[in-house]
Amino acid sequence: MTHSLNTPASPKASLSLPADRRLDDRSRRARIEPMAVLPLGDSLYEIESGAEHTYLVDMDAARCTCPDHVFRDARCKHIRRIAIEITEGRVPPPGQRTVVCHDCEASIFVDEDEPGPFYCEDHTLYPGDTVLDRETNDRLTVVDVSERRADSVRIQSAGCSVADYGTNENYDPDVPVVGAVYPHARVARNGVVPDSLKVYVFPRTRLQKVSVSSSASETISGSRYRYRNRSETESESQPRSRSRSRTERTEPSAQS
Repeated sequence: MTHSLNTPASPKASLSLPADRRLDDRSRRARIEPMAVLPLGDSLYEIESGAEHTYLVDMDAARCTCPDHVFRDARCKHIRRIAIEITEGRVPPPGQRTVVCHDCEASIFVDEDEPGPFYCEDHTLYPGDTVLDRETNDRLTVVDVSERRADSVRIQSAGCSVADYGTNENYDPDVPVVGAVYPHARVARNGVVPDSLKVYVFPRTRLQKVSVSSSASETISGSRYRYRNRSETESESQPRSRSRSRTERTEPSAQS
């Protein structure tokens, strides 16, 4: 069972009965009979029954082409089954379709006309998130997620769009642009050197979100290394230098 939205049908199977309440006959059959539900778009669904019969259901109008609904005007088991599968997240609700996350391939629901690439909640970027540059393995901090496409945002210093920039040739030109800074800054007597907080722009698909647990683990590991290194050289370091080093580590987060 396939269709133009490329949303797969739910597996043909029976559903468990709720233990805390009694069901009428149609609701009970909607669960215990094996059925497969295929979203067609615009609130239309195709449902295949256990008897290999296929019916069309319009969920917005609550209509089904089965005899039970057509001749008895009943809220048939097919309408009920689709409602159950929508509620339980087995198929998308009207107006949405199933896609896979670009980074982890988990299935998610999005609006039917929403353009890709698509990301699940765990991989959606927000300002302040840490990301990995797939080209250089450098880590950056996100400062802005734009809706503008990589082929429509120009890099003035390079005289080309983000999509046309040399190191971005392997990434789709029609994806959103993300602005990010490197998580460090040079500090002068009068404060942060502005160039060290320059915002760089990337095609969204070039950046990979770093999990919070991974960032925390590496931060702890890095802190232990800096502490050990500082202890080994403390006799040679001046108090003013150590104070400036601490400022260098904390200033980017304050600015971003």
